[in-house]
Amino acid sequence: MTMAKRVESYLLERDVDFDLVDHPHSATSMETAQLAHVPGDRIAKSVLLEDERGYLLAVLPASYRVDLGELHRQTRRNLGLATERELGALFEDCEPGAVPPLGPLYDIETIIDDTLAEQPDIYFEAGDHEHLVHVSGEAFETLLGDARHSEFSRHM
Repeated sequence: MTMAKRVESYLLERDVDFDLVDHPHSATSMETAQLAHVPGDRIAKSVLLEDERGYLLAVLPASYRVDLGELHRQTRRNLGLATERELGALFEDCEPGAVPPLGPLYDIETIIDDTLAEQPDIYFEAGDHEHLVHVSGEAFETLLGDARHSEFSRHM
């Protein structure tokens, strides 16, 4: 598999300049960073959370982890991790665990960590475990539309 067709269409529809970066198969976002020779702070990882109100896609640097307590305080939601089954149903065009951080594309409310938003360029999963999409920080903001920005993660 290469880039998910839905992701590719989204990038083209928004006239975003991007590069596709190949790397050996990886299982985690930090392993992806190492194999692709990209700083972990520039790889946007997606963490799908849920509660009784629905889903929230938290987008943060690969070298950080979500602070659920902080997200609870900011959103007033009791969020927990979504299941693998839910991920598969929502991101059916992607390999399991290779979730692009494009919540608006999948009609999922999205929150972006400020640390990631400060990066000059961003890399993110293309929908499989062997390709990253590389865009400018400005283009990434365009792709995420009016997603909320906040500080909700901690460096690992």
